[in-house]
Amino acid sequence: MDVMDKKSISQAQNNAADAQAWGAKRIALYLKTLPNGPGVYRMLNARGDVLYVGKAKNLKKRVATYTKPDAQPFRIARMISETKEMIFISTASETEALLLEANLIKRLRPRYNVLFRDDKSFPNILLRTDHPYPQILKHRGARSSEGEYFGPFAAVAAVNSTLNTLQRAFLLRSCSDAVFEGRSRPCLLYQIKRCAGPCVGRIDKAEYADLVAQARDFLTGKSRAIQETLAEDMHRASESMEFEHAAQLRDRIRAMGQILAHQGINPTSFTNADIFAVYQEAGTTCIQVFFFRSGQNWGNRPYFPRHSRDVAAKDVLGAFLGQFYDSRSPPPLILLNSNIPERKLLAEALSVRTGKTVKIVIPKRGEKQEIVASALHNARAQLARSQAESATQRQLLEGIAETFKLETPPQRIEIYDNSHVQGTNAIGAMVVAGPEGFQKSEYRKFNIKSAEVSSGDDYEMMREVLTRRFGRLVRDSSKEDANEKWTKWPDLVLIDGGQGHVAAAHMALAEVGANSVVVVGIAKSIQREAGQEHFFRKGKSSFRLESKSPILYYVQRLRDEAHRFAIGSHRARRSKSITANPLDEVDGIGVARKKALLAHFGSAKSVTDATTIELEKVNGVSAALAKKIYDYFHAQD
Repeated sequence: MDVMDKKSISQAQNNAADAQAWGAKRIALYLKTLPNGPGVYRMLNARGDVLYVGKAKNLKKRVATYTKPDAQPFRIARMISETKEMIFISTASETEALLLEANLIKRLRPRYNVLFRDDKSFPNILLRTDHPYPQILKHRGARSSEGEYFGPFAAVAAVNSTLNTLQRAFLLRSCSDAVFEGRSRPCLLYQIKRCAGPCVGRIDKAEYADLVAQARDFLTGKSRAIQETLAEDMHRASESMEFEHAAQLRDRIRAMGQILAHQGINPTSFTNADIFAVYQEAGTTCIQVFFFRSGQNWGNRPYFPRHSRDVAAKDVLGAFLGQFYDSRSPPPLILLNSNIPERKLLAEALSVRTGKTVKIVIPKRGEKQEIVASALHNARAQLARSQAESATQRQLLEGIAETFKLETPPQRIEIYDNSHVQGTNAIGAMVVAGPEGFQKSEYRKFNIKSAEVSSGDDYEMMREVLTRRFGRLVRDSSKEDANEKWTKWPDLVLIDGGQGHVAAAHMALAEVGANSVVVVGIAKSIQREAGQEHFFRKGKSSFRLESKSPILYYVQRLRDEAHRFAIGSHRARRSKSITANPLDEVDGIGVARKKALLAHFGSAKSVTDATTIELEKVNGVSAALAKKIYDYFHAQD
């Protein structure tokens, strides 16, 4: 190391020490006015961004620890050096401070906190109770519908599978109230023995209520008793020579058995519990969560909280639990594989919030410990898979940088594609990928608005999509309150197309002042064979990659994902346009009047051709409404 290098390192160390000292002095100024009670504090940088959210039993004592950066870990010392302002909220108790801290962390997402990145609600099964013939269906989100909720399930696939089996086992209806009221003969579900047919009187209210009660018992853990009852009924039906009825009961018993067989572990020492197992390796943490309700295993899901490499596993788990239950109702029992800081305080906070006793336990023996050990095994295996995938993904991104002459491996790749049929229902699609794979929450679709696309002009479609996307990006990048998802610049833009598409893309980017974006076009060969793709960049000759190149496979996956998303979005829009009724757009026409108009004229087309006098003859259509309908369809005339 030469003298200049040593001087540079020494200067950098002095600058860091000065920044830490300045930050510590700035924090010390708050001590004079801080109370000796519980509360929550926020540390902000010069731009006003929240660096860290913390809670304390004694705010004054807790903040005083930040005035001594030399006694802190490197991560905390760096945070102190960046702190320019602090905000404090006093609370009535430490329990209240803990709940507020978790809420603020989820909402503000400070960079120095452990962050719970997946905040999606879990799906449930809803058994509606606001109809004489209750409906069973999948539900997600706020529990605004009247009925009984069973869950959470770890994945939508688990709910769909369970609902499918419940239909076969209990024959409950899944159709909407409108479909139910409008049926005049049994639907296909009745024909394939997935519904009892209450809509057309194939079962009376009392018998249907028995099916509902059985389904409720099954979902609350009384499956064995129901199976035994149905088995007795099946034997009686068989002895009475009612073989068809006995066969139906046999099929229902088998359907219930399928659910139980796929659930794996079904505990006997507890009924409702969430299991959390944390495993950490090489600075990365996986938390495996299992859901048990009514003595049944309703699935599991892995999480990978974001945190600094020096945060211990028990601290990650403690922070994760507070955020996990910020918007979810906990069960009465939570089992962990590792103790966490302030375990009793968290249990007290969850109990206060739910109004019921919540226990957080680290089992040492017996069935509970075995189930927690199984969750830990899953966490360890999931982390190993994730690390292997991350290493592979990192290598692929490094290969992308080398192939397309990028300065660094791309952290965000945006892939664009269009879909249409002769210019109709044209859709532009944007897919996003990065070090963690596809970022599906950031996918975007664009309804093409330009009049030039009627002939299927792909170039014009691409220009419109990129102009809208990057025009907004340029405008919003300077706004403090802009949507974060729209202010992320891509390191690479991939376009499904050749030299013409690349030229159109650069024209669009130049229009909005985004000239620095790297654009690459990927086009199939004339024979349209996979592995023969050509790559295009502005001002450079096209080139190909070896047919067995992993980089080529990766780019193909990116392009195919954009193609899948574009086609799916186009088909959804086309289906909607096919089933759309022109009467839906007329103000003042609701369901009843639309039915009356269609019943009178026979079709929506006949309504659009009708005169005001003919429209007035329809029951419920006044002279004013008739004129409004006529004017709507004859405005250009």
